[in-house]
Order: sequence, then structure tokens, then C-alpha cells
Amino acid sequence: MRTGWGGAENYVQLFDSIEQNGVALPVTPYFLINVSGEGEGFSMWSPTPCDVLATDWVEVHD
Repeated sequence: MRTGWGGAENYVQLFDSIEQNGVALPVTPYFLINVSGEGEGFSMWSPTPCDVLATDWVEVHD
């Protein structure tokens, strides 16, 4: 997550597999962003150059 973000973007997650019918399928890694504050749930996300170079990222562990 970024501490400088405003609005509904809470955090970004990196995924490298999906599950279908109980079977984990490998996929090219992709980002999803939580936009639940706007009722959308998760959406695909691609970082901008500003996001990549930002210094306000915080790594969160479950």
C-alpha cells in the first residue's frame, strides 16, 4: 500500500495463480487493487511510473 494514496485504494496484491474447480492454475503474475470503498471490490492494476518510483510504499504481511 502507499501512504500517499487518497480515496478508496486501500492496497495492491500481486497474484501468480488462480484457482478453478479446486485446481491452482499458474498465470503470468498480475496486480489487483482493492477499490472496495467504491463498491467495486478488486480491479486489475498497472503501476504508473510515479507509482514505481514512489518512496511511500509500505509492505504489509498477513
